[in-house]
This record gives sequence, structure tokens and C-alpha cells, in this order.
Amino acid sequence: MNVKFGKKVFIRNAGKDEYWLQDLIYKNPSILGLGDLQSLNKEKKQSSGGRLDILLKDSSDNAMYEVEVMLGETDPSHIIRTIEYWDNEKRKYPQRQHYAVLIAESFERRYFNVVQLLSLNIPMIAIQADLLEINNEYILNFTKILDIYEEPSDEEEVKIVNESTWVKKSKWTIATVREFIKYLANENIKLNYTQSYVSLIINGHNAYCFDKRTQPTSILWFNVKDDEKVESIKRIFDDKGIVYKYDRYKDFSVNVDLEMLKKNQDVFSKVNAVIFKQLTQTD
Repeated sequence: MNVKFGKKVFIRNAGKDEYWLQDLIYKNPSILGLGDLQSLNKEKKQSSGGRLDILLKDSSDNAMYEVEVMLGETDPSHIIRTIEYWDNEKRKYPQRQHYAVLIAESFERRYFNVVQLLSLNIPMIAIQADLLEINNEYILNFTKILDIYEEPSDEEEVKIVNESTWVKKSKWTIATVREFIKYLANENIKLNYTQSYVSLIINGHNAYCFDKRTQPTSILWFNVKDDEKVESIKRIFDDKGIVYKYDRYKDFSVNVDLEMLKKNQDVFSKVNAVIFKQLTQTD
């Protein structure tokens, strides 16, 4: 293996500024390692004053990422600004999930501890930007050093409700769940209603979960840990041109409604078969 050694160079010392870094991220948001995000706005003016460096969006679930970029070491003003802009956008679009993202070249331990404490109550992501010089060439690398988001485990205490609560809250989601069950060959399917989602319990485990989106859409998500099954499911979706998200927590998520399910019932039947049956060489 041919190993090359480089040294870290601060971006200002390489003759570039903060706007250069912002432009790179805005044009190529995937370099942050946060998934397939879409750039929405740059230097977005805030009602409270100031400008949000970058606003990104996940098109699969409409989650928003409020990104603050700085050169050098992070400092209290940038931490406060990140939270303030996150809060502004969250108030503007309360129905969406929002993440406060702070990008810096260095996180001094004192301030990193502050960010870590804040992340207990605010969904914050901290990313370190490293510019490396190797044989008179530069490599820019982004490392996620703090990511507070974790999917709730099956053991996490959740508030249980009944079907009538969901009929009042999202009648279309219940209709979607009932339609989806028709495509499953599994026996002993039980519905579980929580305040946050409706889950399908199969063989004693949460197999599928549904949450409401703007009528008539709901989001379906399910977890697949087996890599071979993951690839098989991706092929099934890709062959039919179905947009899906597969994240770092091994969760698939798909935006669905009644019409979409009815058009693709064979797709979801195949996906279910992959999840609950052993793969063969021909799968």
C-alpha cells in the first residue's frame, strides 16, 4: 500500500477564506457526510439579524440542516449563532426536523464540552474541516466529531395511545397502514399505536413503522441489518424508480400514500419477502 504523509494547514494560511469553504459545501453538500442533502440557501438573512451561512434539506423527509461555517477554532459567538439560526428556522418550519450543524477547523476542548452539553437538548452536529497538504497538493476532509441523533431503541419507553387517537390525528396514515398490511404474507401481525408512530409488530418485533406527513403522505421506515438483504432491497426499489433513504442507522425510509402503495404493491411484497426469508443465490 502506497502511503503518503501530509500536514494540516489552516485554510487562511493557504490563501483561502470562509466564503471559499462555504461555496465548496454549498455546491457539494454530500462532502459533509450527512447523506444526500440538497442546498437551499446561502447567506440567508435572519429576522433576528445576521445571516445563516448555509441551509440544507434532506428531500426524503424534509429535514433541515442549519449550517454555520467558521475558520480556525470554534468560539462562543459561533456556537450561539448556530443555535440561534437553528431556532429561527425551526420556528418558521415547526413541522420539520431541524439539525444545528457547526463546522470549524478546530474544536478547543473547553468549547467542545459546551457543544456536547448543549446537544443533550438541541440536535447538534459538530464537523471538523481539515485541509491537508501532501506533496504541494491539498486535500480537504470533513470529520463528524459529534452527532447526537440516535434512533430510539425498542426498549425505549414510549407513550402508548389507541387507534382513535391516530384517526383524529392522521386518518390517512391509518388507511395507508391498513393497505400496506394487505401486501404482507406474514401471519400474526399486530398494530401498535404510540404518540409518535404506528408500528407493525411481526414475530414480536417492530417490523415497520409509519408516521404522518402532510396529507395524504406518510413516511414508512424499517430497519435491515443484514448487508446482503440491504443490497437486495435497494435493487428492488431502484428497478422501480422508487425514491428511498438508507441512513447510517441501517434504516430505510420511503414517503408513501395510498395511490403510491397500490401502484407498487408488488414492490413492497418483494421487500417484505426479502426481510423475512433467507436470501438465495438468485435473489
